[in-house]
Amino acid sequence: MSARSIITARQERLGTELRKLRERAGLTGREAARDMGFAETRISAVESARVGVSGERVRYLAGQYACDDTALVDALAAMADERVRGWWEAYRHTLPPTFLDLAELEHHAAYVRSFENVQVPGLLQTESQVRAIYTSSTTRLSPEQMDARVEFRLRRQKVLGSGEPFRFAVVIHEAALRVRVADRAVARRQLLHIAEQSERPQVVVRVVPFDVDGFTDIGNALLIAGGQVPKLDTVLVDTAHGGAFVDAEAQLSRYRRVLDNVESAAMGVVESRDFIVRLAKSI
Repeated sequence: MSARSIITARQERLGTELRKLRERAGLTGREAARDMGFAETRISAVESARVGVSGERVRYLAGQYACDDTALVDALAAMADERVRGWWEAYRHTLPPTFLDLAELEHHAAYVRSFENVQVPGLLQTESQVRAIYTSSTTRLSPEQMDARVEFRLRRQKVLGSGEPFRFAVVIHEAALRVRVADRAVARRQLLHIAEQSERPQVVVRVVPFDVDGFTDIGNALLIAGGQVPKLDTVLVDTAHGGAFVDAEAQLSRYRRVLDNVESAAMGVVESRDFIVRLAKSI
């Protein structure tokens, strides 16, 4: 099979998980290749996602690595057999790869949990809010680039109404709700839109107000996308240089705890909705 010219974050994750299975089995790449009659370069190419692998081959490798986690193997095999091009691929040469990787992550996620402390979450932004954010960006965009980014973000939001068993639970700090990226009218419409979206059965919005005591998790915004099994969860953390995907087990556990703490500090769903509406009326 020829080498890929483009490697997505999801393809890279599959290769990473296969490497983890091999390492848990106590095998080097050379040893695994020898035992299975493969070229060592083949093992390396699969684990680095430079070449694809079938679901059948994934099951064979998992068997050779003595992995008895059936649910994990089934999920990895399903990832390997994915051949459908997602809607985001139409933007492959227009937008940064991380944009597409996030859309693909959300598309396949069983759920998304997130915390936002600076901006309204992208899945809940209005078109006016999106345009204002990109207008104020330090990156100069042409009208065509601006339109592509706005269109892409709004298309991402369709995951909320896809009919799939998808759940979006977000905690928003009051600071993010009060940031005005444009004028009062845009800010008011944005807040009312969040309140309206929070009435959807698959959307849970909770707010951490300024006056909550003992709140220390005001660091970077983060998002956890739930995989088909917990081991395939993925964290997206905002950094000064853009979003970074994290999937190491220790880091997954850490960020789950962060979100648990954030959620415990937030107001209830109804109380949060009422808070957002009152804030909108006060603008």
